[in-house]
Amino acid sequence: MTNRISGIGVSPGRVVGPAFRMVEAVSEPDAAAILAPSEREAEAARIAPAAARVAEELTARARRASGEAKDVLDATALMASDPALADAARAAVLDHGKTAPRAVWEAAEDVARTLTAAGGYLAERARDVRDVRDRIIAALDGTQAPGIPTHPEPFVLVARDLAPADTATLDAEAVLALVTEEGGPTSHTAILARALGLPAVVAARGITDLRDGTPVLVDGTDSVVVPDPAPDVPGDAPPAALPGPFAGHGQTSDGFPVALLANVGDPRSTSAAVDVGAEGIGLFRTEFCFLDRTEPPSFDEQVTAYRSVFSQFPERKVVVRTLDAGADKPLPFLTAQGEPNPALGVRGLRTARHTPSLLDDQLRAISAAALGTDAEVWVMAPMVATAIEAAAFAERARAHDLRTVGVMVEVPSAAVTADAVVAACDFVSIGTNDLAQYTLAADRQLGELAELTDPWQPALLQLVELIGAAGRRAGKPVGVCGEAASDPLLAAVLVGLGVTSLSMSARAIPAVAASLAAVSYDDCQHLARIAVEATDPADARRRARAALGT
Repeated sequence: MTNRISGIGVSPGRVVGPAFRMVEAVSEPDAAAILAPSEREAEAARIAPAAARVAEELTARARRASGEAKDVLDATALMASDPALADAARAAVLDHGKTAPRAVWEAAEDVARTLTAAGGYLAERARDVRDVRDRIIAALDGTQAPGIPTHPEPFVLVARDLAPADTATLDAEAVLALVTEEGGPTSHTAILARALGLPAVVAARGITDLRDGTPVLVDGTDSVVVPDPAPDVPGDAPPAALPGPFAGHGQTSDGFPVALLANVGDPRSTSAAVDVGAEGIGLFRTEFCFLDRTEPPSFDEQVTAYRSVFSQFPERKVVVRTLDAGADKPLPFLTAQGEPNPALGVRGLRTARHTPSLLDDQLRAISAAALGTDAEVWVMAPMVATAIEAAAFAERARAHDLRTVGVMVEVPSAAVTADAVVAACDFVSIGTNDLAQYTLAADRQLGELAELTDPWQPALLQLVELIGAAGRRAGKPVGVCGEAASDPLLAAVLVGLGVTSLSMSARAIPAVAASLAAVSYDDCQHLARIAVEATDPADARRRARAALGT
C-alpha cells in the first residue's frame, strides 16, 4: 500500500478511524452441479420463498427509513419481489437441473448484462440486481447476506462499491466515513453520504487491499485516504457538525441572493424539501409518470401527479423538467431499439421529433395542473443542443399558456453558444452531471473514469462561466441542478461564475446555505477565478480552500 490513496471526494470532512471492509459478496455457485430429475421440483420450490424473505427484509428496512433512503430500499425490495427473476431461476432448475443458488446467479447475470449494455443509469442498476442476487443466494444457503459489518467502536466502512440497500440505512453514529474503490460523483454512495453528513471518497484504487482494522485518515475535502496516519494527525473535522436550520432565503454574507432549491423525483420525495424549507423545486423530474409502463400515462394521471407537487409549494417556484427519456431511461413505447450509442441518440427533447404529441400532452398537463394552485410553475426541456431547439421549445410551451420557459444546458454546444440559447428562452439550468460527461467524453457512471467527471474539473467550470456570463448580459436566471450544487465550497464558486440558483438534495440545503452566508459575493468571484484557472480538480479544490483559509 502507498501512504496516500487519491480518489474523488464526494462528501467533505476529515476523520481518523479503523477501516473495516464490507462482508464480501457470495461466491459463485458451482456451475457443474446437476440435480437428478427427482430432486428438481423441491429445489425449484425453494427460490420464491427465499426471494420473498429478502423482499420482506428490505421492505421492513424501508419502513424504518425516510426520504431518499426509503425510496432506494423500496425500489430494491421491488426488484427482489419481481417474479421474473424467480421464474427464470425456477425454469433453470426444472429444465436444466441447476441448483437453486446457481439458477438465481445465472438469471440475475442475464439481467445485469442487459442493463450494463444499455449504459448510463441502467448500467448502474446492474449493481442493484447483483445485490439482490447475493441476498437471495445467502437466504438459500442460510449464510450471512453481504453487507455492513458490525463492530463495537465507530469505524470507516471500506468497500469495492456499495449497494443502495446498504448505503440507505447506514448508521451515521457507527460509521465514521465511506471509502469505495469504484463509484463516481453521482453514485448512490456519493448522494447518500452527503445526505448522512459522512465524509466520503470514491474511486480510491487499492483501498480494498487494506487489512481490517488498519487506521486510516479519510479526507473527503481533499479527496485522499491515508493508511496508518501519524498519531498526531488530527481527524476531528467531520461535517456532521450540522449547520443551523435553513432560514428560507439563500444569500451571501453581503446579501447577494442565491435561491436554494430542491431536486425531487416524484410526489413522495417532496416532503423532505418542504421540511427543510427549500425556496422551491429547481428540478422536478417527471419520468416517474412514464417509467415501467407499456404506454404513456393519461392526461388526467399526469395532471393529478403534477398538481400534488405544485400544491405543496404555494407562492414558490417549481421548475418542471419535461420527459427525459432515452439513453439510460428507455421507454418501450417511445425509445427506438438498437441505437449504436444511446447517450448520443434520441433522448430528452429529441424524442419529440418522432412523437411530438407526447410532449404536447405533457405540456398541456403541466399547464392544467398549475391552474388552481399558487405555485410559480416554470418548465424546461432536457438535452437541448442549439438555440434553434431552445426557441422551438419555448414557442411550443408558451402555446400551452406556460409563461416561464427554459432549457437545460447539458451539451457543450449549448454552453459555447450560450448567448443565443439564453436569448431564446427565459432561463437556463445547468445539468452538471451530463455536461461533465459530454465535455470530458467520460461515462459518469464509470468509476474508472470518475476523476474526469469530477464537478471541479476546470473545463466544466469554464463552460459554466460562459453560461453565467450570458445570463448576466441578458439579465436572465442561470441555475445549476446537478450534484455540483450540493458541494458547499463549490456552491460559492458556482455563484461567482454567474449562477443565481442552486438545486440539490433537500438535506444538502442547510450546509450550502451556511457556506454561502460565510462569504461575500466578491469572495465568490475570487474563488471562481481561482477554480477555473486551476490545472485539475484537486488543484481547484486546494486553491479554493487555501483562499478561504480552511
